[in-house]
Amino acid sequence: MAGQTDKDRAEEQAKAQLEGIVLLMKRLEHIRDCDGEDCDLSGKEIIEGINLYYKDGAIATEEERQQYHDEDDLRQAIDEDPLSVQVRSGWADSPEEFEAEEYEILLCTGGPACRITGELDRGQPHRARLEYQDWFTPWIEYLDMNEEERESLLNYVQQFYFG
Repeated sequence: MAGQTDKDRAEEQAKAQLEGIVLLMKRLEHIRDCDGEDCDLSGKEIIEGINLYYKDGAIATEEERQQYHDEDDLRQAIDEDPLSVQVRSGWADSPEEFEAEEYEILLCTGGPACRITGELDRGQPHRARLEYQDWFTPWIEYLDMNEEERESLLNYVQQFYFG
């Protein structure tokens, strides 16, 4: 794209990552609320929810409907989504006293890169920041989020084990 800066490109990557996270969390919420039998989701919503290419007028097959409602399939998709999940802590007198205080979930690397960072309270995330960068630039927090996106981001982070 003409006139697009590295920062713009990196910010677009953060937005794309956030959109994918929102879809995963909408799917999780739907699975918890729906028995899969009398599901009123459109073919488009199901196909987007399992990350398949959507074509106008597409109708989800019975197999796609079942896959969309399969919580084990979704859990595997969430577990395989990030490149890495890491924690770090402050100083401790012994390894037994080690308690993770912060986390980082790396979503993609290179130019651009994207990650989620935050603090832990007794092993549980209580805040999530989406950050992006391009080559040789500092991490910048992605702030262009509505309340649903912020909740989805934190809910996504809470799917991981930090203990």
